Amino acid sequence: MYRYKCLNPIAKVGLDHFKETFTQVAEEEPAEIILVRSAKMHEMEFGEEVTCIARAGAGVNNIPLDKCAEKGIVVFNTPGANANGVKELFLFAAIAGVRDILGGIRWAESEFGNPDIAALAEKSKKQFVGHEIMGKTLGVIGLGAIGVKVANAAVSLGMKVIGYDPYLSEAAKASLDSLVEITDQLDVIAARSQLITIHVPAMAGTIGMINADFLSRCRKGVIFINLARDTLVNEPDMQAALSLGQVGKYICDFPTPGAAAMKNAIIIPHLGASTEESEDNCAVMAVQQVVDFMENGNIRNSVNYPPVDFGRVDGCIRLCAAHRSCLKTHDIAQLLEEEGAVLKGMTGKERGEFAYSMFDMETCPDGIEQTLSADGILKIRVIK
Repeated sequence: MYRYKCLNPIAKVGLDHFKETFTQVAEEEPAEIILVRSAKMHEMEFGEEVTCIARAGAGVNNIPLDKCAEKGIVVFNTPGANANGVKELFLFAAIAGVRDILGGIRWAESEFGNPDIAALAEKSKKQFVGHEIMGKTLGVIGLGAIGVKVANAAVSLGMKVIGYDPYLSEAAKASLDSLVEITDQLDVIAARSQLITIHVPAMAGTIGMINADFLSRCRKGVIFINLARDTLVNEPDMQAALSLGQVGKYICDFPTPGAAAMKNAIIIPHLGASTEESEDNCAVMAVQQVVDFMENGNIRNSVNYPPVDFGRVDGCIRLCAAHRSCLKTHDIAQLLEEEGAVLKGMTGKERGEFAYSMFDMETCPDGIEQTLSADGILKIRVIK
């Protein structure tokens, strides 16, 4: 029986994908599986029983990835599960950027109870005249699951779209509308775009990438949309660019104190994935990945270990090893044979400092998890 616990509410439609061999326990109880959304985990201590953590969403900045990798804990996320929800919020943001609809709504609310509001509206609406997005050039920074959907939706609305992603996958490239222009130069996005939207993860190479230097190279009055992560944008630099008119409007899905104080900014309370559909999709995807990992050892969409798929456990004993990449799969195989295991097959992959290997065996000595030892092995698990 596998135990799981939820640090945040997880959609029931997702939890329903757990089988009878999985049981939910209270948050304070030990469990092999942890499901999480936004709960902060950096100060948590993980017992030896913890095998995996699944984030029902894409961002994992609330999880100590390196600490987990060191303990052999595989961390999953659910890329693309909330992509449509974010894409739809982008459509609102783009239109709100070029048309002062929100200003018009606030005006109408201020005239509540005025019997002459209809006539007054005809006189007042001139102050809310804006532009159309058709024909405008949109720069998309990051062409992952969300960026591709955003780019394609913008094309369908008549926008000219330029996409930038130095790590563009072949699958993403194949999914892009043929009218999307791809560039390998961020300066092209800056120089040509009237609207820019960013869809990249927050990591060492991207935090603060939207700074004074980048913004100074953008077209004057550019509309910048950030539905990805607040830390991608240097807030003092953005505030200065807004004050100078270099950036015409900043639409941000992260209500930080800095963003809330900005002139000409529209701040949204982190609603990108706040749809029932997105929450359901993330929960289902997270649970399905966990079940496959616990039952078969396979890794899909991990953020700290490589993807490894060895199919289903069928009439054999499978040993799964999280280890350092300096220890190779064949080294572990040799150790297993020295302990008396009879191997039928093996596979393994590396991801930076860490690696993951699986071994199918006809026979396996009892207690191999405890007896198998070597420098570099972080966690051993046997599936029968």
